[in-house]
Amino acid sequence: MSLKSIITEAIVVDNMFDIESEMMSIKESILEQLILEGVDDPGILKCVFLAGGPGSGKSYTAKEIFGVGKTAISSVSAGGLKLVNSDMAFEKALKDNGISPKDLGKIDQNSDMWDMVAGEDNPNSIRNKAKSITKQQQAFYEAGRLGLIIDGTGDEVTKIKEKKEHAEKLGYDCYMVFVNTSLEVAQERNASRDRTLSSELVEEIWKACQNNLGAFQSMFGGNFIIVDNTEYKKYQSKVRDRKSGEIKIVDTAIAQNIQKSINAFLRKPIYNQIGKKWIETARMLKNANVIK
Repeated sequence: MSLKSIITEAIVVDNMFDIESEMMSIKESILEQLILEGVDDPGILKCVFLAGGPGSGKSYTAKEIFGVGKTAISSVSAGGLKLVNSDMAFEKALKDNGISPKDLGKIDQNSDMWDMVAGEDNPNSIRNKAKSITKQQQAFYEAGRLGLIIDGTGDEVTKIKEKKEHAEKLGYDCYMVFVNTSLEVAQERNASRDRTLSSELVEEIWKACQNNLGAFQSMFGGNFIIVDNTEYKKYQSKVRDRKSGEIKIVDTAIAQNIQKSINAFLRKPIYNQIGKKWIETARMLKNANVIK
């Protein structure tokens, strides 16, 4: 398999992930460099799905577990995983258009204003343009099989299934972190967010997520964990100091068993046979210093 064929495979995707024409025109030299340098990156070919309804605290959990935030600078974890979240692009676009994210829940969903802002059937809506930008960003990461954190709600099982299958076809091993909370807490947090949703929509999505829990557990098998985020708890965890080797007791926001489970997944050798072959080929080309 040549490097060019690896690149082609990375950017030619199924109908759900059609990439706009400009994405296809990215210079091969950039993708070549990404692949040749990225094959030994931490988190390579690992894909973590974050699921949970509005107000569940996914952003908080992502920060505590992976050290990532909702800015371009902080969207890469210490383990090399890249955060894929269209909300980042959406909220920026709203502000650029003079719309406060906090006012989103006040817009009548049957109005022309809603269609312009978040209309699903309007390809030019701000929301759909943000999704398009994020899709291109994700495709670029996937070209080098870089580690991913896919941030979503989890109210639609079919979409998660399609995304998981897409990742696995590229060679990724997949894991899901389901962030759970009570409906009451979800409503309270939604009301205090920069970008609020109507209470009716929050309840609808929350119920859908709860109903989908069993399906997600079956879909991801042992690579699935639930984080109870009803309270922003502090846990006592034992941590070994890297320099002194001394064991210290520290406060952490995520229970130690949860953090250990996720870390174990990230450290494991790639299980996916497609991924193994991709790494083998990319490493061979890197060692041979082949760029064609």
